[in-house]
Amino acid sequence: MRISLNNRSSQIINRNLLSTDIFEIFVNKLLKFTQYHIDSQMNLPKVLLTMSLCTFSFVHGDTPTNEQLFKMLREMQQQIEALQSRTLTAEAEATHAKNELSALKQKITENEESKAGSIDFENLIRTNAEYSYMVLDHTENTNTKQLRQLEALRDGDLKSRLTIGGNINALVNYQKANTDSKFGWLMRHPTSANQFGNEVSEAVIHSVSLQVTGRVTDNLTAYAELLYNPEQNFASGATITDLERNNINMRRAYLLYGDLASSPFYASIGKMDIPFGLNDTVNPFTNSTNWHSFAGLSYGAKVGYTANNWHLRAMAVQGGAQFRNANTSVHGSSVPSKLNNFALDANYTFEFDDDSTLLAGVSYQHGTAYCQDYEILPPGQRGGAGVQHFGDCDEDNPAIAAYLKYINDKLNVIVEYAQTLDEWPGTHNPVNPNFSDFSAQKNTTFTLGASYGFDFGLKNDVELSAEFSRFIAGDDGSPWEKQDQLVFGASYFLDNNVKFFAEYIHVDGWVPLNFLSGGNPDSDGFAQNNQSWSDQDSTTDAIVLGVTAAF
Repeated sequence: MRISLNNRSSQIINRNLLSTDIFEIFVNKLLKFTQYHIDSQMNLPKVLLTMSLCTFSFVHGDTPTNEQLFKMLREMQQQIEALQSRTLTAEAEATHAKNELSALKQKITENEESKAGSIDFENLIRTNAEYSYMVLDHTENTNTKQLRQLEALRDGDLKSRLTIGGNINALVNYQKANTDSKFGWLMRHPTSANQFGNEVSEAVIHSVSLQVTGRVTDNLTAYAELLYNPEQNFASGATITDLERNNINMRRAYLLYGDLASSPFYASIGKMDIPFGLNDTVNPFTNSTNWHSFAGLSYGAKVGYTANNWHLRAMAVQGGAQFRNANTSVHGSSVPSKLNNFALDANYTFEFDDDSTLLAGVSYQHGTAYCQDYEILPPGQRGGAGVQHFGDCDEDNPAIAAYLKYINDKLNVIVEYAQTLDEWPGTHNPVNPNFSDFSAQKNTTFTLGASYGFDFGLKNDVELSAEFSRFIAGDDGSPWEKQDQLVFGASYFLDNNVKFFAEYIHVDGWVPLNFLSGGNPDSDGFAQNNQSWSDQDSTTDAIVLGVTAAF
């Protein structure tokens, strides 16, 4: 008898654990039977010899001769050897079958453990609305999304191979300015192509984001984020209905390596947020002035460490002019052809007996966007002079930031301060004698805000907030001295992925980054060095109602 596990048997066993148990019982029975025969071989010659002698005497009526007896013994010996050979063969085949069965069961067990502890292959693509809201939200965790993603992976929120989702911001707003076509609310680009006259109103989709998070391995995660944002899209001279503003771009994309369950270190490479400052807001929708001034987005490579309440990050930032707030000179140009910029951030979370926490952090960035000089054009040449925000820089301008975030149950307080270490050369206008007394200044920005959740008898709390932030770019008394933003907000989460909100915004000053100290082109295309379109007397008031929904 020959026993083996062919491919067909393996497939059956792999699919049916009951069949595996039956086969195991059969193999054990076979081994016992074989052992019995081996143990019985010592008595078998005597039994055969006795039977042969009895049969010979019965047939011949006499005892056998020595020659007949020798022949009988030889035949019995051959039979015994044949039986021993078959017994040993059966034993070897049974042992091989048992070993093969054991290996197959071990493989099934390992597959089950891998499936339970790693990726849920039964759900290859899934959605997670709460995760999508978190990773696409522009108001909180603005430059710590990667840490939040690693925490989601560690906590088992992303078991599928792909997690897809999106976020949409729908707005109705009314704005009023005391100066023609100068609206200072920065959630829309402040140009006459976007807002015209003294009063504007709209019902629009402010932005739509789509995200794909892929678990490549247990340690490697791929992330891609698409953005449609016609109200904040950089497209000179275009309205929100022009095709130039109605495009979709890859806002963020990177590979993230890390597993917080096994190591506090992580790393990433791609297009991502620069680890500088907090840049969060307590407002339900409107970003703080710190975000508008210093929130960076660039190509680069980042490493991070998080353990014992510490979060440390370092990022090598691509040089030249990047997507937001990063610019270092590359052979006197803004061409991003050298990895010569970097940023560092360190923060610590203090935990108190009343379960409140205080996050305190500091940051440094080697090259910010505030490094351009005042460009002078020859007389009669068309084009813009002055400061052009993504232009070339002769020297790098570093910046530092410090921030606090206090949370106590329903109370949330943030404080943030950021400043360049050197003056922004372009904040001095060397052409207009009326501006000669205004020296170049450092870019300084600060934010102070608080929010609290009130119980009004609804399913969830209603969060009320107030925040003030200031952007300082010029000398005292200059038209581009500063721009202040005050926001009062209210928000209510219908669910953890749907937020209704309302805001009142008041803005003092109108200081666009391009041509802030003069040189903006006139209607004929010639630079106006004798004036600045920045305006300290300009004010804007806005009322915004909206919904943020993630899916």
